[in-house]
Amino acid sequence: MRRALPSLVSLFTSALLLHGADTPAYRTDADGPSNKKVLLPDGKPLEWFKLVDGEFPPEGSAHAISGELTFVEHPRRTFRIRVDRDDSQDRGKWDLPLEADMLPYGSIHYHGSFAALPDIPLGTHLRGLFYLRSPDDKTPAPEGLYRRGVTPDVDFRRCFRLEDDFSFHTRQQQVWKIEAVNLAENKLTARLHQGGKPIGEPRTFELTRSTRVLQGRGFATLDVLQPGQEVLFNLTWATLFGPGRITDLWLDAEARELATTQQLDRHHLHVRDRGLPAMVSAVDDEQEIVTVTLFSNVDPALFADLKFDAPVPRNMPPETKTKPGANLFVAEPSLLTYDPINDRKGGEILEKKAIPAGPGNSGIQLRVKCSALLEGYRPRRVVVVQPATWVYRTLPVEEQLFGRE
Repeated sequence: MRRALPSLVSLFTSALLLHGADTPAYRTDADGPSNKKVLLPDGKPLEWFKLVDGEFPPEGSAHAISGELTFVEHPRRTFRIRVDRDDSQDRGKWDLPLEADMLPYGSIHYHGSFAALPDIPLGTHLRGLFYLRSPDDKTPAPEGLYRRGVTPDVDFRRCFRLEDDFSFHTRQQQVWKIEAVNLAENKLTARLHQGGKPIGEPRTFELTRSTRVLQGRGFATLDVLQPGQEVLFNLTWATLFGPGRITDLWLDAEARELATTQQLDRHHLHVRDRGLPAMVSAVDDEQEIVTVTLFSNVDPALFADLKFDAPVPRNMPPETKTKPGANLFVAEPSLLTYDPINDRKGGEILEKKAIPAGPGNSGIQLRVKCSALLEGYRPRRVVVVQPATWVYRTLPVEEQLFGRE
């Protein structure tokens, strides 16, 4: 049975009690569903946090939305999900799509590791953190046979984090503990646990003959599932017909660790072929020095390849005034580059320092003395950093902006 929706009065009252006497800077998920208004003590609406170009968002300022992956345009890091049903939606607004772009510092996670959109199969149930669209973004709602309107979350078009259920529960150190298995009816009942303690009520999921059971370093069959086992699994058809249909189930820690290791290796290969995304923080035109802040949406172990030597003495000939420490590629917020061969310049890494880290911000900043300054090297613009020790490979044509004009 579906729960009754709280009244607007009780919602406003609880929001005011939550915030207390202090006036909040922005609303959060703690204030209730996104389609319900929340009022400040003076009667004005409490707004969601609005992103500022070139700045990182504060912790806890995003809106959580979950749903099933139905479309991907991975070169532009754009995707579409069918939003999960919940009690804040009218029945006529169930199962409608949300289309969003990954923020340049937005991270994708799959199997407990960093990932890219093409790593995730269509139909996978995902959990995300989103921000409102830019005021300049006039993108219409997804086209198609959606004559019932749009999802209440349609304006949350910028994604900060996207992850599968495996990654979501791993990050929070949670596991599902099996309570019952009924193979005759293809049902598995489990309860979520964290720190050895149960969370919420047991839930019953659907199994299929195609459900993959991973045990140790191999596969197993459904008949190995037993009450008491602690597992993780990914879902599809979540909220459509109950809690969801299990696509993959990891039976033990060894199987989960192997999945994470394999995905991490895939991530490393992806980034080494494309570079480390960053934002230009400052430019010294006279000295031709560009300061960049690396994003936190890649494995930080890759930053170890960014190495530098002592600064080159002054008055050296132009061809020797920099050392090959890193290449800077001009990029779009989607991380696409226009013409990778020409839109990059090598430079000497003069400094690699730690700065305060935060959401989207790795806490690593570089000062690079470039052989020339390109038009795209401007504060708040996005660049891609390639350590000089990485071999440059020409990207597939669909991952270049050249020709898309």
